[in-house]
Amino acid sequence: MKKPYVYLVGAGPGDEDLITIKGLNCIKKADVILYDKLANVELLKYKKPDAQIIDVGKKPKHHKYTQDEINEILVEKAREGKIVTRLKGGDPLVFGRGGEEAMELYKAGIPFEIVPGITSAISVPNYAGIPVTHRNISTSFHVITGHEDPSKGEESVNYEALAKLNGTLIFLMGVGNLKEITEKLIAHGKDTSTPVALIYRGTTSHQRTVTGDLENIVDVAKENNIKSPSIIIIGDVVNLREQLNWFEKLPLKGKRILVTRTREQASSLALKLREYGAEVIEYPTIEIKEPEDFTKIDKKFQKLKEYDHIIFTSANGVKAFFDRLKALKIDIRNIGNSKIHAVGPSTQKVLEEKSILVDIIPDVYTAEGILDAMKGKIQKGEKVLLPRANIARKALTIGLREMGVIVEEMDIYCTITPKYRRSELIELLQEPIDYITFTSSSTVRNFMDILGEENKNLIDNSKIAVIGPITRKTAEDLGFKISIEPKKYTVEELAEKIKEAEINE
Repeated sequence: MKKPYVYLVGAGPGDEDLITIKGLNCIKKADVILYDKLANVELLKYKKPDAQIIDVGKKPKHHKYTQDEINEILVEKAREGKIVTRLKGGDPLVFGRGGEEAMELYKAGIPFEIVPGITSAISVPNYAGIPVTHRNISTSFHVITGHEDPSKGEESVNYEALAKLNGTLIFLMGVGNLKEITEKLIAHGKDTSTPVALIYRGTTSHQRTVTGDLENIVDVAKENNIKSPSIIIIGDVVNLREQLNWFEKLPLKGKRILVTRTREQASSLALKLREYGAEVIEYPTIEIKEPEDFTKIDKKFQKLKEYDHIIFTSANGVKAFFDRLKALKIDIRNIGNSKIHAVGPSTQKVLEEKSILVDIIPDVYTAEGILDAMKGKIQKGEKVLLPRANIARKALTIGLREMGVIVEEMDIYCTITPKYRRSELIELLQEPIDYITFTSSSTVRNFMDILGEENKNLIDNSKIAVIGPITRKTAEDLGFKISIEPKKYTVEELAEKIKEAEINE
């Protein structure tokens, strides 16, 4: 049996990028992951394929599990010899009850480690343009729970002392008790004109901030429907928001965008969209697998020197080709004098990472574009190798053969539809999606196979963004109206066009 171990991990305040490297590594190696509603579920994409996921999320007045039950699960799973990662929003020891969980593990003799996280007390005001300290305004900050343990009976928050402080007051989990908090501070002498900010779902694309003062903030909260999870900031630093607010001005702030690329490739597009403020949901509708039988493929690897040209039509093809080359222990020099060509910049980049310079890259990043680029640069009778997906279009093969070229296809990888339950996608689409991005015909077809024609109404109000004309045609054939198609068929340009569409709207 493996040695049990539990990691109590701070998952950060909500923005997926605000988890520590160590916290991310704990997710990657866990056999069991327990997470709550304040941890970004997108972090679960980094888990092992066979990791068990347990949602122990607690909402106000509605708990899936009591704290005692969560403690029991941690101990039980660890005693099974599992590596357990407990993901907690913010920092596990800042009003996160992480200390209680650690104590239970200690009593049970379970080894554990506490991995600090970025607390919402500081990061959320940051994203709202509010520094918790600022020279000549506030030289201290004080973090207070706005929701005390009701079983204690006697209140432990000293509002009289808080009212006298000149520093910034930060209340977590307090929006439900906002009226009581403001009334007690005023009753103990806090100036009614003291600035107050309420920040809802801070550091996420849903972040909303409203401001007022101690006297009117309760009414402001009601008018703007501010609810949990929100934090309360009280102090003169709130006035700096007008100059320092940066996050809420990002062009894609508040937009939910679905990315359907493979898990391995999604990050480049997702990263750019997040940079512009979007909430990105990665929902890969294609998965890359090795071929079941390499017999025919390996025969082609044994005669690499015979090919005059090798044309790569995707970054996946490059990776699969060189992975097999390595597995067969074939020296890269066996490529000989073959000229290497790439369909576009992304494929070119992966080749260059392997120190291979591309001979031809077309102006138009499609099979047709490659054919145009190779006219006059390829001779009749020359041999071409096409490492490609098992379901790739035949346009390039047909076009080259029409030029009198000998073409050998190498189905070096397979694209399949991931095993999703239709109900999962339907649940995901209950909250409106602003944009759905498709970067290949396979992503479109597989998305519709998972969703089902009868549920297509769920995305009637979603804008469709495609990477190029081939994907556009597939999407249109399936009844989609295309809103965005970049002139350059790259994910960077796709993200840029989505951003421009929102700026110009």
